[in-house]
Amino acid sequence: MRVAVVAGPDPGHAFPAIALSLALIQAGDDPILYTGTRWVEAARAAGVEAEPLKGLAPRPGDDDLDAGARIHSRAAYISTELLPDLKSVSPDLVVSDILTAGGGLAAERLGIPWVELSPHPLYSPSRGLPPIGSGLAPGIGIRGRLRDTLMRAATGRSIKQGLAQRSQARVGIGLPALDPGPHARLIATLPALEVPRPDWPEHAHVVGPLLWEPTEVILDPPPGDEPLVMVAPSTAHTGAVRMFEGTVEGLGGAGVRLIASMLDGAEGEHPDWVRAGLGRQDAMLRDASVLVCGGGHGMLAKALLAGVPTVVVPGGGDQWELANRAARAGTSVIVRPADARSIRDAVLQVLSDKRFAEAAMSAAATASQVTDPVAVCRQVVNGGVTA
Repeated sequence: MRVAVVAGPDPGHAFPAIALSLALIQAGDDPILYTGTRWVEAARAAGVEAEPLKGLAPRPGDDDLDAGARIHSRAAYISTELLPDLKSVSPDLVVSDILTAGGGLAAERLGIPWVELSPHPLYSPSRGLPPIGSGLAPGIGIRGRLRDTLMRAATGRSIKQGLAQRSQARVGIGLPALDPGPHARLIATLPALEVPRPDWPEHAHVVGPLLWEPTEVILDPPPGDEPLVMVAPSTAHTGAVRMFEGTVEGLGGAGVRLIASMLDGAEGEHPDWVRAGLGRQDAMLRDASVLVCGGGHGMLAKALLAGVPTVVVPGGGDQWELANRAARAGTSVIVRPADARSIRDAVLQVLSDKRFAEAAMSAAATASQVTDPVAVCRQVVNGGVTA
């Protein structure tokens, strides 16, 4: 297959797109990736044909404070900018990141089948769940179900507004107002982070986390045999701030070593029991006893795949939702609001109770229950996807 993979520049979305591209190459297919300029050369170095995705920059008059307008209006514009590139490569299939919906719109305009990539659990509204983002488990009993019903009603207006914005954007580029949706959805998460729902969408497939490391550097941990605590501050703009600094301050004198994975901001002097910099996170996790992170899906999924329990300091976006799912699974302790003392207490709690590590290993085992994303893509190209 010739596959165009489209994703924006945020690491939580660009990295899974690169991982999927590499999986397609390994399976003998021919992907081309369109993403933010920051990751184009890195993707090429990894062996992926990659080009900058046009139309990502805000235009004069864009309202980026309105999430619906930012997603749908910008998606329509991106689709127009992407059309010539797609025509030139003639893909059999487009895979479009859920937040970079312009790829799907461009595919629809060209009559090319397309697949949506969700680099996290399924966040579509459900009649059986409280609103996504609340962090709540499904209500139990009459009172619990009533709570969920009232909460869904409270968010219904925003959902309707988003659907109207999507329809308006579609009509503006010559598409029907009613969105038929993708031919399939790749839900790139662990089953352990999903929540059962009575209305699972047709052709949505849990394919396991799609993970990629932006470096081949191995960052050595500090010497010693004390427990190793890994820190991975959030790369999202809504992530909690000063997580690394707070963890270092809190764990001073606690009898641990610390290694921090940081895309940026690792400069400066650190205590001799601390190492910080850009390094392969999968290698760090092999030695870690606990991870302190923001609860972004990519890092949380890496930890669970490695069987490493977590202390989660959630910021905005979906981090509160994910943190609570991990906590309900017994793999995590949530710290919010965070300070040095609360992070220290949470880390020591996880280190002293083996049930957290046991729960993380159980979550890792669910990775065997996923569908091959390349097989789903091929089924779409061949004319259908099994539910």
